[in-house]
Amino acid sequence: MGEKRKVIVDGTEFEVDIEQEGNTFTATVEGREFKIEVPEAPQAAPKRAARGGKKKKSGKISANIPGKIVTLEVALGDPVSEGQVVLILEAMKMQNEITAPIAGIVVEIHCEEGQSIEANVPLVIIEPKKSEKDEESD
Repeated sequence: MGEKRKVIVDGTEFEVDIEQEGNTFTATVEGREFKIEVPEAPQAAPKRAARGGKKKKSGKISANIPGKIVTLEVALGDPVSEGQVVLILEAMKMQNEITAPIAGIVVEIHCEEGQSIEANVPLVIIEPKKSEKDEESD
């Protein structure tokens, strides 16, 4: 199935399913299929992945659902690596491992074991490790 579009032909609106293969388009209108050739048609741009480009990761850890902190696996000043379990959150009777999005040092902790937390509230802040390039420019 291709891309659905609304088109107007001679003043009448139709919903059309359009697929492109090279310079040929297949348009399906009300169950009828039409082949359309456009000699110099631009190629359709490739579809982007849902997450395009590299996004700079934040060291702020929060949970996207409310719950209760079961265990806190880190303390202030602890070094953590990307993907390391930082805390375990119980939400909807399930235990969820919350991991570090980046490598660095734990600089702030805003929760404790047994505490009920709201969604999207900062729980732990990690300061990223300085890369060799950062240290050279200091």
